[in-house]
Amino acid sequence: MLRQILVGVAVSVCNIAIHACLMTAVIWAARIAAAISTSRQSLRLITVMIATVSLLMAAHFAEVLVWSLAYAIVGAAPEGTDLIYFAFVNYTTLGYGDVTPVERWHLLGPMTAMNGVLLFGWSTAVIFEVLRRTLMTPQRRRP
Repeated sequence: MLRQILVGVAVSVCNIAIHACLMTAVIWAARIAAAISTSRQSLRLITVMIATVSLLMAAHFAEVLVWSLAYAIVGAAPEGTDLIYFAFVNYTTLGYGDVTPVERWHLLGPMTAMNGVLLFGWSTAVIFEVLRRTLMTPQRRRP
């Protein structure tokens, strides 16, 4: 059980680092976009939100790939399993149940789900903050 926890924690920390780097880039880009003055505020909002959500989706996809790599390294899934699919199902807490981990790695599924839930929550908070900053920028500039 200790080995499962150590692997789960190591992969989670790696994913938190990936997420932190991309969050920093998203917030930096949103600040720059918010500072740009334009007469087409709705177009700016749409552009900022598309870019933000696209980067966050890319981050989540990279994190799923890290989980699938970890599954491959430790042999957590039955032979012939599509590891990316298996990682996605766990990470998103979808839980189809059509693929289950091998007995000695049962804890990795719930740890993957916990990691995904936390990072999705973090992404939601960032999306809200980017939206808030982008919407309030024009109001700040008015006398």
